[in-house]
Amino acid sequence: MARRKRTSVVLEKAVRRAASINSIDPRLDLGNGLTLPAFSTLIETMRSKENAYNSALSSLDKLYREMLETESELGDMTEQMLMAVGTRYGKSSIEYGMAGGVPKNQRRKGQRNERATSNDEQPSFVASLEGNNGKKTVATN
Repeated sequence: MARRKRTSVVLEKAVRRAASINSIDPRLDLGNGLTLPAFSTLIETMRSKENAYNSALSSLDKLYREMLETESELGDMTEQMLMAVGTRYGKSSIEYGMAGGVPKNQRRKGQRNERATSNDEQPSFVASLEGNNGKKTVATN
């Protein structure tokens, strides 16, 4: 999804204001640097910065898409490299394990969806007891 480009409400308002002031006097000078030419220059500066920002976003979007594509290619090649090692040396070989695979003779069977628990783990129990004051208390083990 492309990043949302920026539009400035302040810039739009300033452009309308400059057009209105221009109808009064194109060389209007209100003192303290408040002139229509200075106002117009600042409007153009803002417009160019906004355009540069939006262009940078587009470039960033392109770079991101290219990066995701390369990442996908890398993932595919990573898998192919492991499969090729398995084909050349066998899936039970030391080399297959060295390449990051789990050798066939070391895989557990039938425990994919089961939760692995060690013998040291004790199940915890939660009990709800009603005290003398009528409030429930929770005890855990």
